[in-house]
Amino acid sequence: MRRSTAHDSHRAPRREQIVVAAAGAIEEYGAGVGTAQIAERAGVARPHVYRHFNSKDDLESEVLRFAATQLIETVRPAMRHSGTAPVIIEGVIEAAVRWAAEHPNLYRFMAARQQTKATHRARLGRTRFLGEVVAATSAYLRTPDIQVDPPDGVMAGLMGMVDAGIIWWLDHHDESQDEVVTRIAHQVWLVMRDLAQSVGLAIDNESLLTVQ
Repeated sequence: MRRSTAHDSHRAPRREQIVVAAAGAIEEYGAGVGTAQIAERAGVARPHVYRHFNSKDDLESEVLRFAATQLIETVRPAMRHSGTAPVIIEGVIEAAVRWAAEHPNLYRFMAARQQTKATHRARLGRTRFLGEVVAATSAYLRTPDIQVDPPDGVMAGLMGMVDAGIIWWLDHHDESQDEVVTRIAHQVWLVMRDLAQSVGLAIDNESLLTVQ
């Protein structure tokens, strides 16, 4: 096993500094941001940016994780409320849309990056945004006899639907923010309702759910 060194202890904070700088540069300039802009924000020489990463893909994967963590921290409080399923889902989507409105280029970057296998797994992993939604949904729907663990394919479809709806709105603003939240939340509710019914749980618009 490789031992950590003093160089490694210095490398970790510099690596995080570059990740934060890259996220800021993407937010300002878009996903096509150049190395020079990242280096300027990070306060390092341009050739030094990729000394702390295995590749450009490695850096982008870390930016994805950084951005997804910010999104999770915004959305997580909405997952801790009791109420009807549509109301809970709308709260989660409202938080996600609000974050996307505040960080449109980062959201676009996340949505685009999830199309690759590695980042697709990262986005669907249990520490990522939809993983949090799955965990919260399972907590609401769990019974002694039923454990809800939605298939990755279902969650991938949901994520694609949510991403497409939010990005369309970011690009066109043909609806108000409240309208896009209501529309996407309703679509998610229909999918989650059918998923619950497939495992024997009858949930309607009036069913009160409480975190177990």
